[in-house]
Amino acid sequence: MMPEKRLKILFASAEVSPFAKTGGLADVAGSLPKALAQLGHDVRVVMPKYKQITEGDYLLDYPVEMDDHLETGILRETRLKGKDVEVPVYLVDNYKYFYRDKIYGYPDEAERFYFFSKSLLGMLPRIEFQPNVIHCNDWHCALIPLLLETKYAEEPFYQHIATLFTIHNLQYQGVFPKDVLRLLGLGEEFFTPERLEFHGKVNFMKSGILHADIINTVSKKYALEIQTPEFGQGLDGLLRRRSQDLYGILNGIDYEIYNPETDPYIYQNYGIATIDQKKENKIGLQKEMELPLGDVPLVGVISRLVAQKGLDLIIEAFEGMMATGIEFVLLGSGEDSYQRQFVELKMKYPRQVAVNLGFNVELAHKIYAGADIFLMPSRFEPCGLAQLISLRYGTIPVVRATGGLADTIQNFDGKKGNGFSFEPYDSDALLEAVKRAVAVYNDHPDQWHCLKVNGMKADHSWSRSASEYLQLYEKAIRKHLSSFHKNAVV
Repeated sequence: MMPEKRLKILFASAEVSPFAKTGGLADVAGSLPKALAQLGHDVRVVMPKYKQITEGDYLLDYPVEMDDHLETGILRETRLKGKDVEVPVYLVDNYKYFYRDKIYGYPDEAERFYFFSKSLLGMLPRIEFQPNVIHCNDWHCALIPLLLETKYAEEPFYQHIATLFTIHNLQYQGVFPKDVLRLLGLGEEFFTPERLEFHGKVNFMKSGILHADIINTVSKKYALEIQTPEFGQGLDGLLRRRSQDLYGILNGIDYEIYNPETDPYIYQNYGIATIDQKKENKIGLQKEMELPLGDVPLVGVISRLVAQKGLDLIIEAFEGMMATGIEFVLLGSGEDSYQRQFVELKMKYPRQVAVNLGFNVELAHKIYAGADIFLMPSRFEPCGLAQLISLRYGTIPVVRATGGLADTIQNFDGKKGNGFSFEPYDSDALLEAVKRAVAVYNDHPDQWHCLKVNGMKADHSWSRSASEYLQLYEKAIRKHLSSFHKNAVV
């Protein structure tokens, strides 16, 4: 059914799955636009064309005005293919900025994403696409609302474009030295605590929060948490000031990609009606990981190995977890200290532990399908996708009740709930939650079966969240038009 009003939406992101991915942002950017298109809207995606992206048909090139010189933006187009929809994806190409071995991690990050933002705005009249709203994601796109309010404010083409700014993880803000102001062509008046100044530097994330019409983050709990000093990463005061324009919408997952009935990566396909076949995936995973075959609880972790993810709790509780008789499979990469500690734990418990450093899409799917328990004891978690994927595969999450984990996992009390949770950031609390899960697995197979079925029945697809985003787009458009008319010279 077509919507009453067909919106024109430009979705801007530094990474989009399957073209380029480092984390959950790419999954959202690769899924939400398809869900919006399935609801009948004109959605288009724009991202940088990194060296690793080989697709993209040439459309045009055009000058992009930087601080004191011109660069060339080369625009290419590919497609994001979903069920019954194809979403155009514009790739902004420039050899100087994007033809590199990695997506991020360079000293000229500010210049790279300033170029991307200006190229994005410059392409719009050239492709004759005038969006009702630009959906800007994370600090890489946070300058777009500021540019629309300053450098493009007098150009009629841009005056009615609203902005939504989504914070996927407030920890990563894009903070750069003061001289970045010159790069942006902004004067000293922007270097104040009320504007872009942040502890003597320039903060891109702050720009998005200040200038976007509407702001959101990726769970209702996290939207509240980031307004507190504990989770606000130094921006909690600003977020409290904009609290009337700040919303939380849970991410969904792509049910075409994460579907145990059709997943090409797993050992044995299964669904709710054939849930007993899930055990074949456990056997396959045990064999591949060279773990003893047996009906013991298999705990999976798929994670970036960084402090945010609560890995110190796992390491502190590890001996106690091993004493329960579980097997443990980890897939991830990140900080050297965590990688080293998990390798040491594998050496200490070779019959119970498998550690896989790096990232492997096929193995990730096998762990989601083969594990019994999925562990996420995060220090903070804006939304989390892994717990939603594990539910889809009938694998039971054990989580710390923070952010999106608190919004999606209800602690099992013997009758209700879809997982096991704990609140204190404490290894004893984590161990207690793991013991509760293991006890249900070992002693109450009927309850464990119901937990699996309930997880697989739940709807965590993008359809509901996409409808909520449409409501935010409408809010942003109304707010922008109201503000524009209020400020217009009569």
